[in-house]
Amino acid sequence: MSSWRSLILRIGEKSPEYGGTIDYKDHIDACFGVVRRELEHSEDEILTFLLQCSEQLPHKIPLYGTVIGLLNLENEELVKKILESTQKSLQDALDSGDCNKIRVLMRFLTVLMCSKVVQPSSLVVVFETLLSSAATIVDDEKGNPSWQARADFYITCILSCLPWGGSELGEQIPEEIERVMVGIEAYLSIRRRVSDVGLSVFEDINKIDKVHVEQDFVEDLWSRIQDLSKNSWKLESVPRPHLLYEAQLVAGKSHDIGPISCPEQPDIPGELSGVDFGRQKHEAELKYPQRIRRLNIFSASKTEDLQPIDRFVVEEYLLDVLFFLNGCRKECAACMVGLPVPFRYEYLMAETIFSQLLLLPQPPFKPIYYTLVIIDLCKSLPGAFPAVVAGAVRALFDRISELDMECRTRLILWFSHHLSNFQFIWPWEEWAYVLELPKWAPQRVFVQEVLDREVRLSYWDKVKQSIENTPALEELLPPKGVPDFRYGSEDEDKTEYTLSTELNGMVKGRKTARDVITWLEESVIPVNGLDVALRVVVQTLLDIGSKSFTHLITVLERYGQVIARICPDEETQITLIAEVGSFWKNSAQSTAITIDRMMGYRLISNLAIIKWVFSPPNVELFHITDRLWEILRNALNKTYNRISDLRKEISHLKKSVITAEQSAAKAKAELDAAETKLMLVDGEPVVGENPARMKRLKSTAAKTKEEEVSTRESLESKEALFARALEENEALFLSLYKNFSSVLMDRLHETFGEKTLEPTGDSEAMAVDEEDTSAMEMDKENGSSKRNVGNSKINMGGTEYVVEEKEQWCLSTLGYVKAFSRQYASEIWPHMDKLEEEVLTESVHPLFRNAVYSGLRLHIGQ
Repeated sequence: MSSWRSLILRIGEKSPEYGGTIDYKDHIDACFGVVRRELEHSEDEILTFLLQCSEQLPHKIPLYGTVIGLLNLENEELVKKILESTQKSLQDALDSGDCNKIRVLMRFLTVLMCSKVVQPSSLVVVFETLLSSAATIVDDEKGNPSWQARADFYITCILSCLPWGGSELGEQIPEEIERVMVGIEAYLSIRRRVSDVGLSVFEDINKIDKVHVEQDFVEDLWSRIQDLSKNSWKLESVPRPHLLYEAQLVAGKSHDIGPISCPEQPDIPGELSGVDFGRQKHEAELKYPQRIRRLNIFSASKTEDLQPIDRFVVEEYLLDVLFFLNGCRKECAACMVGLPVPFRYEYLMAETIFSQLLLLPQPPFKPIYYTLVIIDLCKSLPGAFPAVVAGAVRALFDRISELDMECRTRLILWFSHHLSNFQFIWPWEEWAYVLELPKWAPQRVFVQEVLDREVRLSYWDKVKQSIENTPALEELLPPKGVPDFRYGSEDEDKTEYTLSTELNGMVKGRKTARDVITWLEESVIPVNGLDVALRVVVQTLLDIGSKSFTHLITVLERYGQVIARICPDEETQITLIAEVGSFWKNSAQSTAITIDRMMGYRLISNLAIIKWVFSPPNVELFHITDRLWEILRNALNKTYNRISDLRKEISHLKKSVITAEQSAAKAKAELDAAETKLMLVDGEPVVGENPARMKRLKSTAAKTKEEEVSTRESLESKEALFARALEENEALFLSLYKNFSSVLMDRLHETFGEKTLEPTGDSEAMAVDEEDTSAMEMDKENGSSKRNVGNSKINMGGTEYVVEEKEQWCLSTLGYVKAFSRQYASEIWPHMDKLEEEVLTESVHPLFRNAVYSGLRLHIGQ
């Protein structure tokens, strides 16, 4: 990398390029000197690279802004190009809805205003453009309030610029910035408060941290900015290197930002019904998601020295680094450790990372990314961060019964993976008391599932060794994952044993699937019946494939036709799944993998999996193991991925059709032009061109037309597959919710009666049950935290857990209803009318209805 590139990239870091020191003035002087010298040779490259760094390392924007301010003193044309490029990028980002780019570019323009590069009044025009669009969106008469997420995002962008430039705006154009602030206040008075219900990590956050839910994210940021304004815009977390050069920068010429415009709001299709409003609201929230939902898992004393606005700024830094450096986790960890702030922030860093790992409906990146970042941070800060992470785990474990079911699963997967990178070391004796809890207690289930996942990542004896200080926990270890082969000895049914042995010999003798099918149809099924044939085939093939994953794939590829022949319908497929579960009863992982592979080979349908999961023996396990939910999640994910792949293929083919049409039209036009052209042959005028060229043009026209027809046919084929997939998807979700409703109905009536839900005070969402899942109180005698669930109490700090099993079953199952509704909301909304007509009828229990609505963030009264 050339020296000027490394200087721009590493500015503000304790790096060799800057002699291993951090002095902003020395860094800026060195960087400016080299950049100014290289401009003559590499102006375009420098401009592009400087803008790239400003966009992708936003925590360094004040330093880049100062360098550009100094360049403005000597090269106004270059700075004009920077502004033009920034304005164009901002407009493109607004048009495409690129939230991160919009936010960072607005911060960049604000910092350029501080460095005297941008006119303050011009920046205010940008603010007012966004403010005007936001106010129009939430206007009930002129706008489309279902798209409030976009309006809130615009307001958040304006407010989040003020820590970087509020002081300068207040000094230079106090009346104009006051006008913006009044406009924001007016906007806040007409918008609807947004509830976190359905997206809260903790079910009962509305009761525990009441101060945090009296305001939503936008209102909270507004109050922080107001406090900052009252404090004369003083904060510690934003470096202000431009002040070191104030006497020089003031001589520079400030420029105007080119005009920008916000995209038109989506039209309202007539009168919006509750479902239509919910649909559009969901679409808006997907496109303009809330960036963070604070966890507040540590006590306030850990961050009490921070101003509220400093906390917001550090969160912005951390989220920016996580987003822009996601492709290089070590660089990401290094930047997170070296933020430009003068105070310690390990606890805030842990809270922010966990808030992303547990963010609902889904984190910005796959959970494995946050796992790796946490591992690297523990290695970068060995004396501080591991203890902070351990504290976060303990805090979350203490409140595990309140944790959303999806978040609980993510926490289990993260924690087991994290421990596998640190020799599985954990003070398990702290959690030994879970053995005294009933088998359905969430803390006990959490420890059990973590140990199960650890075994998957290592091996049984290794994990057993890791808990040797608490040997009693061995009770929660999964069984050793050996298969339970029905025909392992002659003690079993001798007829079936003989058939299994014969089939084993046929497979080892490399008989074809057709040979095996013939043998079954002629010798086995007529004599012993289909049930025996199915049992023998599945058990024997699974035994042959049990040695490794490769063995399983080979067996399914070679003899999948045999299984398909004897399991042609849903009922036999359910029996097939039951046999898989029986064979691998000692290994949840192998059960899940085998069923997933069989679904991949179309040997079993997603509907069969749903029916098996909701079969009576399995229903009784819903609250004590994740085994069944994992299989159900895999089936839904595979179905969802098939539809997503079809959507992508159709989108690609549509573009290909347009390209093919253009190529065919161009080839035909060239051919037509050639055919009408006159040329002289032996002195006589003849219509047409050179025969060789005519032949080539005709061939090209025919070929492009053929490609167009072929591409159209491919598109029609994929669209037909997609239409069928949507029908199957509708059947899938109807089956899922009908089964949920069926198994919940009687248990909910027995446990809760006809209890309905109390609204949270938000006009757009409902809690699953505030009284039953949200009431927290402090035990005055011992100070331990207690939660009311119906008529029961949970002592979170001790060994008492007195929630009855039926009640826990209902709470766990309702939690999964909400989790699935939220995770697959995009696929559920198109079928919402039918779902309400066939499942969410008046007779359905209100707790079930509200769990579905909460996951979809649909207000029950809409």
